[in-house]
Amino acid sequence: MFSIGDTVCYPLHGVGKIESIEERAVLDKTSTYYVISLMNTRMTAMLPVESAESVGLRPIVDPSLCDNIYAYFKTTDADIGSSNWNQRYRDNMEKLRKGDPFSVIDVILCLSKRGRMRNLSSGERKMLANAKAILAAEIAASSGRSIGEIESELYKDIIV
Repeated sequence: MFSIGDTVCYPLHGVGKIESIEERAVLDKTSTYYVISLMNTRMTAMLPVESAESVGLRPIVDPSLCDNIYAYFKTTDADIGSSNWNQRYRDNMEKLRKGDPFSVIDVILCLSKRGRMRNLSSGERKMLANAKAILAAEIAASSGRSIGEIESELYKDIIV
């Protein structure tokens, strides 16, 4: 269970801070919710505590893993995925739902490589932008550095 003030990663949404833990009645059922203030979108999400594990809510990566994330990003050869855009989109969405930084990197590398070969669909461009923002925000929150600094280091060679 998380506590108020914890910084967490919420797959598909990014990094947030648990602002409060509240009891709410929804459809005549009272449940406990995490109220999460999301960094990237400046929105607030409410997530039932009982669903947190199943949706992949987790603490941000330990700062000691940031070097491993950078190394994985720089040394992994991108797989361009399925030639069927629909299957590729589903595969990449599943990786983003996992929420771990290495799966997010796989999506970024896949879509970046594919984008250099041919134009990405608008959905894939949006997915790439979202994945890049989520990864940079998590590394920034973990390392204490700015998102802009992280983005310029990680994505300087990515052209899309």
